[in-house]
Amino acid sequence: MPSWLPSIPYPPPDQPGYWDPVTSTLQWCEEDYYATYYSAEIINTLTNLIFIYLACKGVKSCRKYGHDKVFEVSYFGYLLVGFGSFMFHTTLKYPWQLVDELNMIYTTCLMAYASLSYSRSSQVQVALAVFLVLFCAFITVYYHYLQDPTFHQSVYAALTVFIVFRSLYSMEYSLRPSLRRTEEKHRLEREKQNQPALSKQQQDYENKRDMAILKNMWFLVGFGVSIFLGGFGLWGLDNKYCSTLRGWRRAIGMPWGFLLEGHGWWHLMTGIGAYCYIVWGIHLRHILNGDQEHYRMDWPSIFRLPEIVKVSEPEAKSNSRAGNGSANGSVTGEAKKLR
Repeated sequence: MPSWLPSIPYPPPDQPGYWDPVTSTLQWCEEDYYATYYSAEIINTLTNLIFIYLACKGVKSCRKYGHDKVFEVSYFGYLLVGFGSFMFHTTLKYPWQLVDELNMIYTTCLMAYASLSYSRSSQVQVALAVFLVLFCAFITVYYHYLQDPTFHQSVYAALTVFIVFRSLYSMEYSLRPSLRRTEEKHRLEREKQNQPALSKQQQDYENKRDMAILKNMWFLVGFGVSIFLGGFGLWGLDNKYCSTLRGWRRAIGMPWGFLLEGHGWWHLMTGIGAYCYIVWGIHLRHILNGDQEHYRMDWPSIFRLPEIVKVSEPEAKSNSRAGNGSANGSVTGEAKKLR
């Protein structure tokens, strides 16, 4: 540590704290109560504020631009994840551990509902909602009985992988011309069969537009997944090399040692990754609605987070636009099955 860089030495380990004793089934690499008597893990606590900030930003965006209510509810679930984790790392109490971890499952199930219920009948939507509620109840009871964090992590990972790949499938079949059958050869086939078809100019315009949207969405997916996995990697290093990292933190002192808190970086990076996923879901819903002319992704810089904004008021849908091969109406081919 350069002598010209000021630092504060860490206190001796095993400091007492306001919330003692610890009752959680997990302990992290950050030492307890070294910075304040009132918070067990101060960095792991404060880094959760990114969830609360981004949740408020997301809810405000949903209300401003008229995004579907399910995404506003998802942002509230995302906020509860951050608040639960805030309280868990502050207190290291088992009830707050449950709030933290189970809210991750609940919010993911909300996004699953948003994806799977789209354009389904009311009966199917109700059945899906009941199934997901019962599924969440089962996970809650069984996890409380089992008290094995590996079970929670496995369920969360499986749900996340499923819903991401399901959304990727919807995205590809809604935008890629070859998959939704809106290439020139498909247009000529419809003309030969005396089926409704767009003009060549209009179809070319929509294909180019949607391929540009698809490129931007894949970039958002890549960005979100990369930063999420990067946070997971830092958390893994934090777990594996905990004793070494603690020694380094004590050697360089505070506040510089805060930068070596891997679980804190996990909070920051997964918070951004999860936010990007909800934004992606919002954009995909507008595309499935055929409203990509009216909503666009606003992402002026890599140093700012994206937002889906309304650029014009969507026109009322009419049955005459269905089946015409246009992605701006109802999608065709396999994409139509998704709706």
